[in-house]
Amino acid sequence: MSAVLFDVKDNIATITLNRPEAYNSVNTALAHGLIDALQQCKDDDSIRAIVLTGSGKAFCAGQDLKEVTTPELDPGFDTLMKDHYEPIVHLLRGIEKPIVAKVNGVAAGAGANFALACDIIVAVEHAVFIQAFSAIGLIPDSGGTYTLPRAVGMAKATALAMLGDKVSAEEAERIGMIYKYFSAETFEDEVQAIAKKLANMPTKGLGLTKLALNQSLKNSFDQQMLLETDLQLKAASTEDYNEGVAAFVEKRNPAFKGR
Repeated sequence: MSAVLFDVKDNIATITLNRPEAYNSVNTALAHGLIDALQQCKDDDSIRAIVLTGSGKAFCAGQDLKEVTTPELDPGFDTLMKDHYEPIVHLLRGIEKPIVAKVNGVAAGAGANFALACDIIVAVEHAVFIQAFSAIGLIPDSGGTYTLPRAVGMAKATALAMLGDKVSAEEAERIGMIYKYFSAETFEDEVQAIAKKLANMPTKGLGLTKLALNQSLKNSFDQQMLLETDLQLKAASTEDYNEGVAAFVEKRNPAFKGR
């Protein structure tokens, strides 16, 4: 059974972490499978939106501790960080296409921070987010020390990282950690509607928006203004910009092609 499932339909790629018996915890096979799937999304121009989710009851429970405590399987922390988690998060943030985290259950440790690295985070009502690292003497990784404070503020992020509190989907929406949560009955349809909308929008423009937001986290105001000018010129040169303007003038719905 593949540790990661990959499916493309209607320009939407769905990546499913597929170790339900282990709550989709990350082992070497899952890490490599996720990297490969994300790279395929990056390289395939027909893919215009990405959904990341988990099979079974969990989104992702973080690192598989059975792997790291089994000598013949343990890849070592250097490999875990440099060859597994860093490439995954760099791809999640670097792919210039919208990525939706479809959090279908518990998101703990690295799993919580995979979600935070996505562009739009939605959760089912019974999902929980846990910075589980402190319970075993580790620090938040997978970009969590960067993304969490920027989502909820330094004081809240520090408390969550140190205390390891469980954050419900409702609370996560309230404090700005996620975009929205939905009932179990409507979750699938709501996520599909978001992904479909994104897949039919101007992909290049969304990618440049993602790039601009990434850079804003380290740029000065003046640097960001210069970047906006540069990226806006690129956006204005796309086919989708011309289609959007034409559709507005002609009072019709645009037919964006992602070019």
